[in-house]
Amino acid sequence: MIRDICKDETFLAQKAELAGPEDQSVAQDLLDTLAAHRDGCVGMAANMIGVNKRIIAFEDEGTYRTMFDPEIVRRSEPYEAEEGCLSLAGTRRTKRWKHIKVRWRNERGQIRLKTFSGWTAEIIQHEIDHCDGILI
Repeated sequence: MIRDICKDETFLAQKAELAGPEDQSVAQDLLDTLAAHRDGCVGMAANMIGVNKRIIAFEDEGTYRTMFDPEIVRRSEPYEAEEGCLSLAGTRRTKRWKHIKVRWRNERGQIRLKTFSGWTAEIIQHEIDHCDGILI
């Protein structure tokens, strides 16, 4: 289901709660909403659709992925970026990392670990910031 985009900065600034198997529909709503905004958006976190859960969806080389409870466990090569967001007006400068290693659970609850680089890494970092209540 395509959801409205949340722009309430007080809600967006809350740290997200861990996700569970009962949150599969939230992940699907994220994918549906992301696909509906594909012309101007490459990633979303659950709080962007009004759900305070640690789930993200993002575009990865032409394919959409979801992550439950993602966390960055390693990072290298910092750089400055300027990013926009559907939930926040304008663009903001922020520090990002060219390479990140992320641990997360997939939709079946299995732990995954993978290194991402470049644009995909930047998208994931932006969405994990959302999960941590960081308004960039």
